Amino acid sequence: MRAVRVNQLGGPEVLEMQIVPVPTPRKGQVLLKVAAVGLNFADVLNVRGEYLTRARTPFTPGMEFSGSVVALGEGVTHLQIGQLVAALGGSGAFAEYATAPAAACLPIPDVLDARAAAALPVSYYTAYFSLVTLGRVQAGEVVWIEAAAGALGTASIQLAKAMHAVVIATASTPEKLEIAKALGADHVFLSGDADLRQMMLEVAPKGVDVYLSVTGGGGFQDRLSAMNALGRVLVIGNASREAANLNPNSLMKNNVSVTGVWLTPLMSVPGAMQAATAFIYPLLISGAVKPQVGQVFKLEDAGKAFELMFSRGSTGKVIIEP
Repeated sequence: MRAVRVNQLGGPEVLEMQIVPVPTPRKGQVLLKVAAVGLNFADVLNVRGEYLTRARTPFTPGMEFSGSVVALGEGVTHLQIGQLVAALGGSGAFAEYATAPAAACLPIPDVLDARAAAALPVSYYTAYFSLVTLGRVQAGEVVWIEAAAGALGTASIQLAKAMHAVVIATASTPEKLEIAKALGADHVFLSGDADLRQMMLEVAPKGVDVYLSVTGGGGFQDRLSAMNALGRVLVIGNASREAANLNPNSLMKNNVSVTGVWLTPLMSVPGAMQAATAFIYPLLISGAVKPQVGQVFKLEDAGKAFELMFSRGSTGKVIIEP
């Protein structure tokens, strides 16, 4: 089968198309014929050797995808051959076939096609754990969502509005703000505006209750000044790839908490994925939320998809198809 391989860590130039054997599912795994792959910034960092866990070469990237079940590993009984699922496999999805833990395969409701299914797991489950489990968002609270036109941002806007929160969305261009507004954001601001804090306080005089931070970097401390008392900051990413300074006094003054968010360990918490699915799927089926598919690339153009994401020019979920 064809697969994109990484033999040395680096930028898009290290992605190589190769012919490799079709993998065999181990105990508790399934083999899927890949239909669509959702590209995440984590994939870009993983290939560069800058992710939370350092990849070992050689490997095939791609942690999130949709596909049809073609073989079952030992002990797998709840999935059927031919069934379309969305999967979180850790890696290996940039290929024509990939394995994934059966426990990390989500049946797909009829309202989603393969592309939308590939845009579901990482963004919507991360948004759920951020807003519901860790952020404890209540109706009427103010939620600030950065990078609002990206895959996680669009998912977070939709889930936050389903929870009846007031959403402030920030993004880097007017076009991206229009996407956020169309999804229901109540207030939209350019992230680079020098008066951003003041504008936010004009629409939320008491400050922000929950802040989904994906930018990090040197401006992180300043952004904390927009938080309300008992505010919750969820650090989901560090797109700036810069260290952030943090003065503990700024947290103590308003009893603000800062919590890191990483989907992988949350998935292993007993009952956590089931609770997330029970929350998200009725919203999907009713049409209240819909995964936002952005630019679509062929497998041989994976490098171009990486370049687009690294330049922060993408919107919604970037999709790669075999």
